[in-house]
Amino acid sequence: MAMEQDEILRTPAVWHPGDAREAWRLKEAFGPAGVYVAGGTLLRTQWEAGVAEPPAHLIDLTAIAGAGEVEMDGEEAALGALVPLSVCRSHPAILARYPLLAEAARVIAAPSVRNLATIGGNVVSRVGDALPALLALSAQLVWQAGPEPHACSLADWLERERRAPTPASGVLVQIRLPVPPDDTTSNAARFFAYHKVGRREAFMPSLVTVALTGRIGADGAVEEIRVAAGGGQTVPYRLDASEAALRGQTPDGKTLAAFQACVEEEYEPKPDLFATEAYRKRAAANLAAAAVWQAARDAAAGRKG
Repeated sequence: MAMEQDEILRTPAVWHPGDAREAWRLKEAFGPAGVYVAGGTLLRTQWEAGVAEPPAHLIDLTAIAGAGEVEMDGEEAALGALVPLSVCRSHPAILARYPLLAEAARVIAAPSVRNLATIGGNVVSRVGDALPALLALSAQLVWQAGPEPHACSLADWLERERRAPTPASGVLVQIRLPVPPDDTTSNAARFFAYHKVGRREAFMPSLVTVALTGRIGADGAVEEIRVAAGGGQTVPYRLDASEAALRGQTPDGKTLAAFQACVEEEYEPKPDLFATEAYRKRAAANLAAAAVWQAARDAAAGRKG
């Protein structure tokens, strides 16, 4: 009987705000005792592992209008923070415009988890496997962290969190993605690649995640390149120096070797019991270089065809 009473005492109160501003005000009122929840997959894992205690208050975001919608126009896509990962994997417009994001969502967790887990939850975890893809796509985040919403780049927010993690206070409302340039009237070849290295299948935590997107010009040189890496407990970030080393270069053997070495030096993953820092660095460098090599090969074949 005592155990049952203890369970009742530890059951959180659940609040159902009607909009993001109300959710933020509840969080402001409850402070650390209040936690946002939508799909709840990460929270459940943390509670079961003993990493976090159930809070006194759960702020349920699922009633917020538009939070689970995908909107497209000629300039950008707006993904509500509550869009499930399964939708990111299968939505026709995402598949057409942002196949890199669809591929990342495909290899995150098991299908049953993807049906519940949200793209916003993956982002605010700070180590979600979708983050490298979103970084490579130059994502912007829209937050409700005051009376009015505000936007910031995903790259800037993650860099701040990488240097000095802060407790969540605002509500992530949307992830916005710029529309990729239309290359149909040029001879440039656009490419993307997403690679995840894990201990087993998709439902296991990743060791290394690498995402690339770019464009190879008609002369075979890399006109545009964005590379991001994460994995495990590493907060993902753009590899700016590695991008600069490759931009404007023809990806031959010498150039790719230099690019590979640059990625291995610039990527600073957190080691754990499952993989060393050296292994993760080498894996990320090999995957990034192989992706560019394959893109260059495909572009050359397209020019000959």
